[in-house]
Amino acid sequence: MTWTPTPGDDQRFLDLAIEQASTSWDEGGVPIGAVLVHEGRVLAAGHNQRVQQESAILHAETDTIERAGRLPASVYRGSVLYTTLSPCLMCAGTALLYGIPRVVVGENRSFERSEALLRGRGVAVDVLDDARCLALMERMIAERPEIWSEDIGVESSELSR
Repeated sequence: MTWTPTPGDDQRFLDLAIEQASTSWDEGGVPIGAVLVHEGRVLAAGHNQRVQQESAILHAETDTIERAGRLPASVYRGSVLYTTLSPCLMCAGTALLYGIPRVVVGENRSFERSEALLRGRGVAVDVLDDARCLALMERMIAERPEIWSEDIGVESSELSR
């Protein structure tokens, strides 16, 4: 990775991911957004679309990478993935598959399953603990718990444990 983002860059790109998360919420979906950035340029932005597209796998990160399209491996290996919520195992696996060296996470209090996996494979994971990201997820869990439990692959009754 030749481009070294500053904290200001990280915040600016996370802001774009938050816009995507808000779009998903407004569409009736899960409020998670992501942005893929290469050398300071946004390649793609996306959001969770499982509800909107009746999809089993369109999480924010996979939607974003799909929107980026077919790219040379060298582009992915020089990119940063920004996401409003710590990635699930599927999304972490996608980042690993394409060799994305850094993932910037908006918050990981609501959900965290894969950060150790990513770090164990040499991926830099930076958690910004953004209050807006946390507020979006707290609202999701309070107002649409059945959609959230479906999204993370658990029964609604398991959320209260």
